[in-house]
Order: sequence, then structure tokens, then C-alpha cells
Amino acid sequence: MHHQGDPGESRKRRLCQCGMMVQAEDITQMAREVIRRQASDNEYLHKDFHGAFSAGIEYLHKNFGPEAVREYLHQFATSFYAPLIDDINRRGLAALKDRLESVYRTEQAAVNISLTEDELVLEVESCPAVMHMREHGYQVAAMFPETSKAVYEALCENTPFSVEVCSYDRSTGASLVRFSRRHR
Repeated sequence: MHHQGDPGESRKRRLCQCGMMVQAEDITQMAREVIRRQASDNEYLHKDFHGAFSAGIEYLHKNFGPEAVREYLHQFATSFYAPLIDDINRRGLAALKDRLESVYRTEQAAVNISLTEDELVLEVESCPAVMHMREHGYQVAAMFPETSKAVYEALCENTPFSVEVCSYDRSTGASLVRFSRRHR
């Protein structure tokens, strides 16, 4: 008669993938490292997005005209930036200043932002999107300057503020933009 030994003994021993017999206790005592990562752990920078976005703007412009570009940008801005628009209505231009500082810090762009209760002035030395596209050979859409203008107008639309793009350099994207309280 063949004796199999303690029935619990076979459950305690396991054949490892490498072919070695190991005790179950040894497996649970092995060192292990668990790595947990989230998307928010990574630095967010989307420079190549600008080239694709510019191509989309150019497509809309060529196939549907300039009003289609403006309509698309307005629809996008009022939807995507709805929380920011609410914040502007609550906190005024300080909310916009916080957002602009965050965006341009992420984009690693040199800007100057001055704020008073009734006015915010944004000076962009060179637009990081335009510079990235030029450096990498992407076409900058003819209506690309409209992206900032239309978005800023949409941000101000249902707030006590208005926006004026005072200057824009097509070659670098450098701009001067003034947000101000509407006259009552």
C-alpha cells in the first residue's frame, strides 16, 4: 500500500513556476513591492495636442468657413470652462488670474499678469502652442489666433467682464489681452 502521508502536507507544498518545491509559508513571506500609480502622478503637458488642434481648426475653416470655427470654439469654451465661468462670477477676475497662472506655469511660458478689482492684463511673451508648432513643423492654422480670442470672449459672456485682445503677433503668438469690468 502506498502511503501518501499527511493529507494537509500536500496543500502546504507548492510547485513554484521555476520548478522548485516550496512551502506555502515561504511564498507568503517573500518580499513584494506594490506600485500604485495614478494619472495625476504624471506631469501633464500636452504640447502635441496644439498641432492636432490647429489642424482641426484649419479643417473647419477650409470646409465650413470662419463662423464655424468661432461657433465651435464658443460651444467648446462655454461647456468645458463652465466651472471657471461660475468661479469668475463668484470671485471675479481673481479666479481667471488663478487659472491663467496655472495654465501658463504648466506650459512653462513667460507671462506677466496684473490684476486690480476691475481689470486683468495678460502679457504673453510668446505663445507656447505657437512656438511648439513652429519648432516641430506643424502648420499653424490661419485662424489659430481666434482660439484665444473666442475662448476669452466665451469666458466673459455671462459675467460682469469683457475682453479685448490689444495685440497679437502671428509669428510668436505674443499677445496683450485686457479683461475689464463692464460699465454699469
